[in-house]
Amino acid sequence: MARYDFRLQRLFLRARLADGADVELDREQANYLLNVLRMSEGDRLLVFNGEDGEWLASVVPAGRRVCRLTIVEQTRAQTPLPDLDWLFAPLKHARLDYMVQKAVEMGAGRLRPVITRHTQVTRINTERMEANVVEAAEQCGVIALPSVAEPVTLEHLLDTWHVHDAGRRILYCDEHEETTNPLGILSDLERGPLAVLIGPEGGFSKEERIVLRSKPFVTPIPLGPRILRADTAAVAALAVVQAALGDW
Repeated sequence: MARYDFRLQRLFLRARLADGADVELDREQANYLLNVLRMSEGDRLLVFNGEDGEWLASVVPAGRRVCRLTIVEQTRAQTPLPDLDWLFAPLKHARLDYMVQKAVEMGAGRLRPVITRHTQVTRINTERMEANVVEAAEQCGVIALPSVAEPVTLEHLLDTWHVHDAGRRILYCDEHEETTNPLGILSDLERGPLAVLIGPEGGFSKEERIVLRSKPFVTPIPLGPRILRADTAAVAALAVVQAALGDW
């Protein structure tokens, strides 16, 4: 990813972006720029929509709570989404917010909630997840916005994998793996489309582990000698996979 200007505010827009375009902000975004950040006419910021790249824009206020942006020039062309899926058992609000934001920062291209036997949260607010995706993208210079899928059960995910995800290998994080070093396992795998599966706070059930290990497209990996919380495990797993087989 090309470097960007950390000094400029970044804003996600649900509008088409092109040279000379004029974009009217919604009340929440206008209030944020004018009254929270106290931006004034002619101030510059970076904007993106996940499709048209990143653009420099100029602020054009029209009152205390009304604001437009004039699109000045493109600063970065659109980049493709990373080819890495993040499969995870949802957690409660604050920890799920954290996991979603970190997954975006770590280069996940699709976020896919998976309901397991020990999952404590079964009602998923995908709109809240999408808002956290946007927030992380704004803060970290991401311009290809990861998608958020509707939740599915682990059983359904595995049974239909050959239909929608043929050729993509699942790296399943298993604290019961005999070794504690994931690098040896990862170094033996061929590069290709990957998905990283993180279990719930209580771990996978014995039956789920048996099913996972029976699938030819699933490879269990450890995450070191210590037991990690689910949100910590997500960051650790994505880091080691990106370093060994990803785009780091």
